[in-house]
Amino acid sequence: MTEKNSPVRWQAIVARYAMPDTWHSVWQILNSVVPFIAMWALMVVSLRVGFWLTLLLAFPSAGFMVRMFIIFHDCCHGSFFRDHRANEIVGSLLGLLVMTPFYQWKHDHAIHHATAGDLDRRGTGDVLTLTVKEYLTLPWYKKFGYRILRNPLILFTVGSFIDFVILQRFATPTAGKRERTSVVWTNVALAALVIILMRTVGWQAFLLVEIPILLIATSAGVWLFYVQHNFEGTYWARHDQWEFFKASVNGSSFYKLPGILNWFTGNIGYHHIHHLSPKIPNYKLPVAYRENPVFQIQPLTIPKSLKSLGYRLWDEEQKMLVGFNVLRNYRSKSL
Repeated sequence: MTEKNSPVRWQAIVARYAMPDTWHSVWQILNSVVPFIAMWALMVVSLRVGFWLTLLLAFPSAGFMVRMFIIFHDCCHGSFFRDHRANEIVGSLLGLLVMTPFYQWKHDHAIHHATAGDLDRRGTGDVLTLTVKEYLTLPWYKKFGYRILRNPLILFTVGSFIDFVILQRFATPTAGKRERTSVVWTNVALAALVIILMRTVGWQAFLLVEIPILLIATSAGVWLFYVQHNFEGTYWARHDQWEFFKASVNGSSFYKLPGILNWFTGNIGYHHIHHLSPKIPNYKLPVAYRENPVFQIQPLTIPKSLKSLGYRLWDEEQKMLVGFNVLRNYRSKSL
């Protein structure tokens, strides 16, 4: 992916789209939350027919959960409503449905936006990526742990599930008082909601419905987050050479998805524009793309994105993501 134009004008361009439309936002909540609740209830009823039907219904239900998370994500950026308080209220309520504390995720995600592509400021709100040299200096047990973490069969399945269902229940080391309070109250409200649902439909039915939705939705969500920064030609640089525009346009992908997937993922595939200006609501990202050639970069298609499954490390010498197979070359150099 290459930078297509001088970054001089980009601030003025994105400013034209960084204004939410209240009625559009309200409609997006209605066509996301209401269908999700209806699908969840339908899955409970489907258990009378057979679990196979419940599993089939879990896929569109998970799609609505992903879409709700994008709205939650926009609220964290303060881009979904013009009113600051409205973003906080809606974001906090949606945080219950997507099992994510609003203020903590808002804090960590803001750091991610400020540090994406910066090799010297990794570690908050991103998928851990080590350089080749960093990996080679690790003791064997940390190498083993990193291999487990970056294994697609773990990262995009049980790892994603654990992140949202378990790890989000705890405050991060960098959390302030507001972030820690957000975690506590989210956990309390979430526990109350789970107890009410279990008493209403039964604990077995609750688990048979909720777990498949969470497994699919969290896996899809982590894949989207991962592939938007871990792709062929992405941008990483040391802090003294790091540039925000390049990190956004070259280090964030334009993930070209079919229309229906674009809808369920809230246009998050236009990630390069989102990183330039997180104040643009998700429904204005396609418009910004169509109207401005500077944003019309080479797309990352689904077939091309599958290459990302093999990436494990950043090679600073070649300035590219590589797999573990490249380690053989480094070992041979040291002999």
